[in-house]
Amino acid sequence: MVQEFKYRGYNIEQLNAMSIEQFLHLLPSRQRRSLNRSISEEKRKLLAELRQTKEKSNNKPIRTHIRDMIVLPYLVGLTIHVHNGKEFIALEVKPQMVGHYLGEYVITNKKVVHGTPGIGASRSSLYVPLK
Repeated sequence: MVQEFKYRGYNIEQLNAMSIEQFLHLLPSRQRRSLNRSISEEKRKLLAELRQTKEKSNNKPIRTHIRDMIVLPYLVGLTIHVHNGKEFIALEVKPQMVGHYLGEYVITNKKVVHGTPGIGASRSSLYVPLK
């Protein structure tokens, strides 16, 4: 049996029906404070663009550098391309992401994979025959 997603006892339909003030009371203090203090102009533009995309239901991906945007309930189901410092990574917003930041799901660093040491890398490589 598939378990239905609930955020603090409310399912996603109930969260979408709430006003933003009611939803703020469910968020942790850091996210609540961030949204209470005011939303920057860039975030406001992003939210408007995402709302238009959701209404048109064309699900066109939106590209953004705003990693500290909090995932709101009406963003569930959208595809957002978030910048990781080098490229845009596609992020499909799922119900479990509500209340978290976009940047939490787009990793900015990769595991370092070193190659073989080159010529002169160490003293021992002096005695390694070249081809």
